[in-house]
Amino acid sequence: MRFPKYVQHWVDAEGRPHCYFRRRGFPRMRLPGLPWSPQFMAAYEAAVGGPQLAIGAKRTKAGSLHAAITGYFTSLQFRALSPGTQRTRRAILMRFDAAHGDKPIALLPTKFIAHTLKDMKPFAARNWLKTIRALMQFCVAEELAPADPTQGIKLPPVKSDGYHTWTEAEIARFEAHHEIGSKPRFALALLVFTGQRPGDVRKMGRQHIRDGIITVRQEKTGATLAIPVHSELQAILDATPSEHLTFLVTARGKPYGAVSFSMWFRAQCDAAGMPKECSAHDCARPRVGA
Repeated sequence: MRFPKYVQHWVDAEGRPHCYFRRRGFPRMRLPGLPWSPQFMAAYEAAVGGPQLAIGAKRTKAGSLHAAITGYFTSLQFRALSPGTQRTRRAILMRFDAAHGDKPIALLPTKFIAHTLKDMKPFAARNWLKTIRALMQFCVAEELAPADPTQGIKLPPVKSDGYHTWTEAEIARFEAHHEIGSKPRFALALLVFTGQRPGDVRKMGRQHIRDGIITVRQEKTGATLAIPVHSELQAILDATPSEHLTFLVTARGKPYGAVSFSMWFRAQCDAAGMPKECSAHDCARPRVGA
């Protein structure tokens, strides 16, 4: 069997298989489940995008923001987050590190936090504050800082989740362009008739369906759901060939990552002449449960 890049595989004396992500400059990580399975690929994707260990880490200045971020990236608190949340927080913290990594984390002032948030758009501000708050809570627990400077800072509620909700007319337009049996039509049906996020839909496979029920463990919440298979979804399932552990795979037969799936689905929307605000998000609400 061919394994993904940077995967080390062996079988021990008792016949048990072991897979580890091994890449120079990255943390060594054990990969659960069978190779290429949704569980395996979720862990692999997280490892590939994981925090690269700083070159010369032994020379990192103790007590600096950079040292704190490096420690947070390898902490249980960070590794317990969903892959999507890890990606978002990692990007924010890497930018923060590039700008202020040499400064002492213990002296990060509340005034700086408030001033930084003032110039941000609502969604960016919310994500940035959540990320810095999580970092500082880690630092307080590890006695790297005396207090959390984000404590007491509140942002006004955001009225929208930022995604356009598809209308029935938009769903019909997409369906008219992509016929039953095609991968784009299958992807839309999974999104529409399960009501799940793209990150959960791209990991679904026939092994998750039993007795007319799709069992889904949500990536973001960790909740396990039992979703009845809609009759229209069943018809599309029957008409769409699938020989892989996940329904939706790339041209090379591999599961989609978060970014590649979003880009691929956007291309299918463009092909159908869909408005720019249409994406893989929020195309389920009008018809789920119908």
